[in-house]
Amino acid sequence: MIDTSPNLTLVIVAAALTAVGVYLLLERSLTRVLLGVIFVSNAVNVVLLIAGGRAGGAPIVDYTDEDSMSDPLPQALILTAIVITLGMTAFLLAMAYRSWQLNKHDEVQDDLEDRRVAERAARDEAAYRSDDDASTTLEQDAAEVYDETGGAGPSGSGSSTGTPSSAPGSEPVPTPEGGDAR
Repeated sequence: MIDTSPNLTLVIVAAALTAVGVYLLLERSLTRVLLGVIFVSNAVNVVLLIAGGRAGGAPIVDYTDEDSMSDPLPQALILTAIVITLGMTAFLLAMAYRSWQLNKHDEVQDDLEDRRVAERAARDEAAYRSDDDASTTLEQDAAEVYDETGGAGPSGSGSSTGTPSSAPGSEPVPTPEGGDAR
């Protein structure tokens, strides 16, 4: 009879990697989120390794007896997971670097619309506004937002997305459709 019980050390390692990874994923810093993704992906790799069973011979026909071969599927899945993790790591590194270039920090701030929905939910109102709602605009709310990272908040010269604001008295910018770009 073949022993199919998992190695307890690998189970503990997978649980620890998952716990650390989830903790880091819940942080606001993109660098910590990146480390969390790496830890969680390594935990998944260890779980796939555990699922493959005990180590055996190389899965090559006519080289190893069929009863003592290792299952090649978990090995292929782990290799695929490593490649996916590499792509995610490169993407998150690029995001963190770009955030550092633009803002001198890699903190992810709350979205202004998320704040608005949370405030309306606290007042037990609908999470959306109808077209005839005459309360403040998104631009007015953005001017009042507190910047949690201590950096400079939005100024009146434009929005944080890089689109220019139109000053009073400025000419509308024509678009190919015949409208204006405001």
